[in-house]
Amino acid sequence: MGTVDSRQLTDAHGQLIDSWLDQQWLEKGLSEHSLSNYRRDISQLAVWLQHQRASLLACERYQLLEFLAARHQQGLSARSVARQLSAVKSFYRWLKREGRIAEDPALLIERPKLGRPLPKTLSEADVEALLAAPDLSTPLGLRDRAMLEVLYATGLRVTELVTLTQSQINPRQGLIRVIGKGDKERLVPLGEEALHWLGRYAQEGRPQLLAADQQGGNQELLFPSRRGTCMTRQTFWHRIKQLAVVAGVQKKLSPHTLRHAFATHLLNHGADLRVVQLLLGHSDLSTTQIYTHVAQQRLQDVYQKHHPRSGT
Repeated sequence: MGTVDSRQLTDAHGQLIDSWLDQQWLEKGLSEHSLSNYRRDISQLAVWLQHQRASLLACERYQLLEFLAARHQQGLSARSVARQLSAVKSFYRWLKREGRIAEDPALLIERPKLGRPLPKTLSEADVEALLAAPDLSTPLGLRDRAMLEVLYATGLRVTELVTLTQSQINPRQGLIRVIGKGDKERLVPLGEEALHWLGRYAQEGRPQLLAADQQGGNQELLFPSRRGTCMTRQTFWHRIKQLAVVAGVQKKLSPHTLRHAFATHLLNHGADLRVVQLLLGHSDLSTTQIYTHVAQQRLQDVYQKHHPRSGT
């Protein structure tokens, strides 16, 4: 039930769907792409109802439930079913408002519960390849290596990273004072590798980048751009994508990829979830729990290796 042949629709159904789409365009200014998706969603329902000897204007709640169940059985994901149900609900709200039906059959149908998408992450080997990608013979390469090392060592958000200043780093104690969402402060430890690359960058790369700051107003910035100004998160994201190509990392990346890798690899190596929550700056533990899926394989491996009844 993917593509719907418009010839399968009765004239009455086709005209009804056209009228609804006109209203959607007028009231919401929907794009052609969105309107096309809406047309497909309701046309699929109309054709299905026609096969059941029913119609859009004489549809019962149980029939909508059966239609959605059939879509799921055909392999449609829960997210796609939820999107189609959203279109159906909008369509029947319009019919009720226009006085075309007495009762809305979609009113009490709940949207399927959707699990939060798991964050995309990198393997430890991927991260090592990415960290080794910058050209260390240039100030920009040294800066990029230091930024990547700090990002992977701390799990900072990209915005937190690009706005870091010298005064937020305490090399002697190995800590960064981070100003996070809602101006909340947190202290995050730096590992030896990150401290090493920060030190080398401070000596060999940062002075050359700051020399390009003709206004002299960005001297506190830890990671200035090639023009000596504050780097945007989009610029840093562009750099990561370039470095991923150099590193041969094939996985699709996002601006938070190294933040996700930081949390995932900590949990893989036995870190407590609440510690990871504090390091990431999550105010609610439920936000951090999205990462617990990564520990499942590790727990199974530990069980198989150490439990006397595991069968190994």
